[in-house]
Amino acid sequence: MRSYSLRFVAFLTAVVAVGNLTAAAQETYKQPPEIVRRILDAPRPPALVPSPEGRTLLIAEPKGVPTIADFAQPLLRLAGLRINPQTNGPYSVTGFQAITLRDVATGQERRVTVPTAAHLGGLVWSPDGKRIAFTHIAGAAMELWIADAATGEARRVATGLNGTTPGGPCAWIPRSDALLCRTVPAGRAAAPMEAPVPTGPIVQRNAGQAAPVRTYQDLLTSPHDEALFTYYATAQLVLVDAAGVAAARPVGRPAVFTESSPSPDGELILVSRVQRPYSYQVPLTDFPQEIEVWSVTGEKVATIASIPLAEDAPMDGVRTGPRNVDWVPGRPATLMYVEALDGGDNRRPAAERDKVVLVDAPFTQPRELTRFAFRFQGGGFGGGGTVFGRNGLVLLTESDRRTRQTRTWRLTLNQPASARQLVWDRSSEDRYGDPGTPVRMRDGAGFSVLRQSQDGKWIYLDGAGASPEGERPFLDRMNLETKATERLWQSASDMYESVTAVLDDAARTVVTRRESRTAPPNYFQRDLRSRRETQITQIANPAPALSNVRRELITYSRGDGVKLSGTLYYPTDYQDGQRVPVIFWVYPREFASADAASQVVGSPNRFVLPGGASHLFLLTQGYAVLDNPTLPVVGGDSANNTYVDQTVAGAKAAIDYLLSKGIADGNFGVGGHSYGAFTTANLLAHSDLFKTGVARSGAYNRTLTPFGFQNEQRSFWEAPEVYTRMMPFAYANKINEPILMIHGMNDNNSGTFPIQSERMYMALKGHGATVEYVQLPFEAHGYAARESVMDVVARMIEWYDRYVKERAAASSL
Repeated sequence: MRSYSLRFVAFLTAVVAVGNLTAAAQETYKQPPEIVRRILDAPRPPALVPSPEGRTLLIAEPKGVPTIADFAQPLLRLAGLRINPQTNGPYSVTGFQAITLRDVATGQERRVTVPTAAHLGGLVWSPDGKRIAFTHIAGAAMELWIADAATGEARRVATGLNGTTPGGPCAWIPRSDALLCRTVPAGRAAAPMEAPVPTGPIVQRNAGQAAPVRTYQDLLTSPHDEALFTYYATAQLVLVDAAGVAAARPVGRPAVFTESSPSPDGELILVSRVQRPYSYQVPLTDFPQEIEVWSVTGEKVATIASIPLAEDAPMDGVRTGPRNVDWVPGRPATLMYVEALDGGDNRRPAAERDKVVLVDAPFTQPRELTRFAFRFQGGGFGGGGTVFGRNGLVLLTESDRRTRQTRTWRLTLNQPASARQLVWDRSSEDRYGDPGTPVRMRDGAGFSVLRQSQDGKWIYLDGAGASPEGERPFLDRMNLETKATERLWQSASDMYESVTAVLDDAARTVVTRRESRTAPPNYFQRDLRSRRETQITQIANPAPALSNVRRELITYSRGDGVKLSGTLYYPTDYQDGQRVPVIFWVYPREFASADAASQVVGSPNRFVLPGGASHLFLLTQGYAVLDNPTLPVVGGDSANNTYVDQTVAGAKAAIDYLLSKGIADGNFGVGGHSYGAFTTANLLAHSDLFKTGVARSGAYNRTLTPFGFQNEQRSFWEAPEVYTRMMPFAYANKINEPILMIHGMNDNNSGTFPIQSERMYMALKGHGATVEYVQLPFEAHGYAARESVMDVVARMIEWYDRYVKERAAASSL
């Protein structure tokens, strides 16, 4: 266990010890201008979830911006998890505070009765649409509540949920009368205490086997960590009566579960139980696991797979054995899983990489459904994966990371693989040619399936509508037999409106989220046949000055001919013909194709509503902002060989354009978060284009991520020159512009350990740079506490004012 308070005290002690060598102090939180505070505290759009039959909309109102006191809850960082030991749930301050149910036909609304000081989460409709389950954090416990959809009345039906491991603590049984929940085992003893005196050293060994792994955060580090992980992650499965009448019934023995999902017929449970040995190198998801099927009374019916520890899984690949194991919707009890045919190694030449397997109860005779030449693309259909339809229909996607090629196939579960049909064969980089994502719904058992027309011939596609003029989201329907598409609806050219939900099989009634240059985001209900619309939410404009912000999609070319773009925002008080300082907010991307890199990203019709520690708050202080200027790094797997040259060339092309159009006054700042911070430091190290930079939560020393980072698949030892050339730590002596560095002290992102900023600060200071390093207590990779967000925005404004505006004024004298 790593204690924040001890680490923070150690940091302050070190500061005191070298007080005469460096300027350091724990300052009070800064406050930004009043307009920034007003925007940050403004209500945000709610979450919206339609009932399975589409007749009722659940509207969940988010909690306000959390405070630093909310983040001061206990925290354990174990096996890649962040656990609050007080609640035996996730370390989280986000959630909802109110729930409203809206009748689609009449527009009538009713509030759900929720606990006072509600901290709600896990909102899930029952498969029959008559109830809603949600969790509530109540002091030292996580509770399960059930609301009646007809009346809005809610009651607590269980307490002591265990929400530490992936997947959520509860899942509805398909018949809608009960939920399968993970709970804290009854009679659990006190948490293990760490021995005050160690019994010996902590030793890790490797017997000559190559086992490269990526860089992970929050891993186990000691036997005491292992004991704490076992203690808090172990759960007892129970069946909870949705009516709250019958007592909860235990199912099987306690275990550390990463999966516990009922079958479509409600008679079986798919479980995945974590086994020892645990690892200090990889997180929970790569620990050994037993994948089994249980009866609803807890007896083991079958073992599907015994998955070993994945420390030696190929770095650019997948683990061996069955993976992506899940129930097949529409069948009583059939499992589908994927298994590598090439040892899981993408670098190994292979004619076929994966096979897809089906196995019916009693799970003794698996049969192969199909094979893929590329890697199965899992993780939900938005990024590939599997989506099921009626009568055994299934869409499966394979992808090749090296070429960025993806293929989606249509299969029927009862037919041989030779009958599969190609639906799409395209580049994942081609945003203009993106056909959209298949629209889903919930079936009668609560499983996510394709939304199809009543005759089953058509599916619906929800797309971003990227084009050279910017994004115009759309809703299409596609005939599965002919692959012909018809456009049912598209956002108006002067708005940005996207489909949130399709409520019926004819796609007649939809819910959209609409915004424009002058109107903040709100939900609307649309009848696509009659063209009638009804506004659902009434989010007001928190700062009318933002309605007048001028913005445009700009396009320009890099020296090598690659077309670039970005969204240029003008200051709130901008006057035509005025030249202003410009701040670039950057985040580069790698591409295999120059044509794909040249595609326009974004829309000029989004409402300017900054949230969190947004750089767009600078618009209120006299700056123009070039948001996400495309800094493509073209070249596929070897793109990073010229990362520095390409990013500097992209930034220079944007500056040349802004100067040629008379927009910029010649004073430029740059900033970015995460990989954008890495790029900010590189732009300062390898060019003199910018007067200053702000780098937030970055990774600057790539020897600390030696087995790959971002889209770089090569290790440090395979490409030492590339790693060295890319990492700004190696060029800290070249950074002669002021740089503000900010980092969350509890950063949980892979590779961006706080030590990255600590060591970069020391390198810059050692070479006499003008640098300020701000550490944010309790904050993770993104900053969320109200005090932290206010402080970051205030510091950014002050920094750019000092080193962009003031230097610009001085140079004009």
